[in-house]
Amino acid sequence: MPRSYPSPYLGNINTREVHKLSNEKAGCQIATILAHGHDVPFYSLDAAKRQDYDPCAHCLPGSKR
Repeated sequence: MPRSYPSPYLGNINTREVHKLSNEKAGCQIATILAHGHDVPFYSLDAAKRQDYDPCAHCLPGSKR
C-alpha cells in the first residue's frame, strides 16, 4: 500500500534521488528518509529531474547511478 504523503514523488535531499511512492521497494528506504527529515515532495518526475534529482534504481526506470 502506498504511503500517505502530500505528493506522488519523494526526493531525498542527501542523495538527490527521487522515489515513486506508489511503486516503493524495500531498497528505497523511505522510512529512513522520512525519519531523518531528508524528504522533499515532488508532484511530477519531470519537476524532480529539472532540479537534478536522479530516479531511484529500485522504484523508477532511468537511474544514472
